[in-house]
Amino acid sequence: MRGEICAVCCGTERENTIDCPLDCVYLLEARKHEQPAPLDEVPNVDIRVKEDFLREHEPILLWISMALAQSMEKQRAVDTDALEALEAVIKTYRTRESGLIYESRPQNPYAAAIQEALRESIEELHKRVAQETGMHSLRDSEVLGILVFLQRLGLQHNNGRRRCRAFFQFLQTLAPAQDNPITA
Repeated sequence: MRGEICAVCCGTERENTIDCPLDCVYLLEARKHEQPAPLDEVPNVDIRVKEDFLREHEPILLWISMALAQSMEKQRAVDTDALEALEAVIKTYRTRESGLIYESRPQNPYAAAIQEALRESIEELHKRVAQETGMHSLRDSEVLGILVFLQRLGLQHNNGRRRCRAFFQFLQTLAPAQDNPITA
């Protein structure tokens, strides 16, 4: 619902009790000056994601980013839902590295739906890479690196507000013009 609110309410209730439209000029201006929410500790610090890795795997990053943004849009999810889903998928990929397959499932239904959409999208990505290259060249460690990078981006865009969608809005800017980032 679009409407006008006072400056005090905008400053205190923005993305807390008010679902702000993503194109609100006051919201966009406020985001330029916000600091990320403080972190007790950065998750998955043992996984190093270097710039070379990101450049080399840019199509995979775009694919997973688009899947995450589309799922968030469909669910009308907020950034904390996406971060919870990413954490669950990362835990699943970590267990795969050890040889076990244990899928973590978030209690949050929005996060669980995002997680399922990511799982399906990554499965589709595996199939496409196999079709286009003739071999299974997408490793779990590569997917894990991309997921951890996205988690860090989400944390970087998190302002600590309950209804924050800054990460979602950032993901939308990554969407390439082409339909298939794997062949681009």
